[in-house]
Amino acid sequence: MKFRRSGRLVDMTQYLLSNPHQLIPLTFFAERYESAKSSISEDIGIIKEVLEMNRLGNVETSAGASGGVTFVPTVDEKEATDLIDQLLVQLQDPSRLLPGGYLYMMDIIGDSSLTQQLGRVFASYYRKERIDAVMTMATKGIPLAYAVAQHLHVPVSIVRHEQRITEGSIVSINYVSGSTKRIQTMSLARRSLKPHSNVLIVDDFMKAGGTIRGMMDLVQEFQANVAGVGVLTEAIHEEEKLVSDYTSLTKLSHVDVKAKTIQVERGNIFDRSLS
Repeated sequence: MKFRRSGRLVDMTQYLLSNPHQLIPLTFFAERYESAKSSISEDIGIIKEVLEMNRLGNVETSAGASGGVTFVPTVDEKEATDLIDQLLVQLQDPSRLLPGGYLYMMDIIGDSSLTQQLGRVFASYYRKERIDAVMTMATKGIPLAYAVAQHLHVPVSIVRHEQRITEGSIVSINYVSGSTKRIQTMSLARRSLKPHSNVLIVDDFMKAGGTIRGMMDLVQEFQANVAGVGVLTEAIHEEEKLVSDYTSLTKLSHVDVKAKTIQVERGNIFDRSLS
């Protein structure tokens, strides 16, 4: 399809944004737009400048016969800080208090625009880990997991408590809930995760970490590797967590049910570099 340059720039930009972390050969664009590679290279230079100036991500190029261009979504520290600070205000609303020290978060998880932004923060942080799949527990972690996976351009593996006949052969393990200390079962379809994958575990809320610990053990059953653990909100309490290495966006540091007060802070992701 023959494009004018303005149309070519728009279409190429949209294609890169829709296919992050994918090496796209220059020949693909040259054939797509019936244009010379030299013209495509100039276009990529313009797109790179605009995307990076607007802090949407990095456009990486590679030379040689197999060379091409890769778009990597990123978030700088100021943008991430502003986003999380706005989220803290929402989370500290006393009406969110639930029994057991939990917070009502379905409106946040259900906000597709906000979830996409939060997913980009995680994707930016783990962009160098060569993630092959994102894993989460049904059901509340699913929207955030899909947002992260979209920015990393990888599939999502959904772990469930119940078995579904439509998922075929499954792998099940028993794990101990960190908060209730009860033994529970989690399952994952055998076709859902390839052996030796680098897996990013994502969840919406972590109290003691029993569910995440179970997912980490489940990853090992697939002979895969846990490349990272990301949680939207972690709860700070006296008990020792069952997971030590994780990244949180927010921390629920204090809850007073009688006074109906909630204190939420920035998570430990801000203790490390986002670049």
